[in-house]
Amino acid sequence: MSPLADPQRLTVRFQRRQRIFQGRQRVSTGTLSVAVLLLLAGMGSVRAAGPEQPLEVGAKAPDFELPVQGEETYLRLSDMLADGPVVVIFLRGYPGYQCGICNRQVGSLINRAAALGKATGNQPRRVVLIYPGEEDRLERHADQFLGSRRLPEPLVMVRDPGLQTVTEWGLRWDEPRETAYPATYVIGPGRRVQWAKVSESHAGRSTVEEVLQAIRRR
Repeated sequence: MSPLADPQRLTVRFQRRQRIFQGRQRVSTGTLSVAVLLLLAGMGSVRAAGPEQPLEVGAKAPDFELPVQGEETYLRLSDMLADGPVVVIFLRGYPGYQCGICNRQVGSLINRAAALGKATGNQPRRVVLIYPGEEDRLERHADQFLGSRRLPEPLVMVRDPGLQTVTEWGLRWDEPRETAYPATYVIGPGRRVQWAKVSESHAGRSTVEEVLQAIRRR
């Protein structure tokens, strides 16, 4: 009988090939498992960083509870909505200096406070100014920003320590000497965004007239 026809040798060859195939299969499965774990880990890190895009009209805004500047109290968005819509304005906070455009924007809001109050039903604290920044010395920077100004109703300023709310709302400007993209939202029942304007630069802010029109159209 020829060697190729020897049943014993054929059996040995088959067993060797089977062991090689099983070894390759284990390597492939292990490589795939590692790849899946890395992908899941990457997805987890993206979710933790917050949405990549700002909230759009119709989206549900994340709730927040932030400290009121100059007080020992906090404001929660969901509680405020019980009395009607809320205007949320994100300033640049303290990116290493006080923003001059933010100063002018707040000045315009102060000048039209009476009109804003009337449009929001003369309810207190309907226009929330969010001043973001790193937690260290944020309260002092916010105090420097306001200076001698006192915010009339319905304006109120809150701080966003660590830029958590900025990140959750998709407004984090993650570049050197930057904090947040300036933005204005009108938030209605169910924390739904009824109107939004987000700037991709330091300028391009919402005007008081745009905010008033947005409130009246709701």
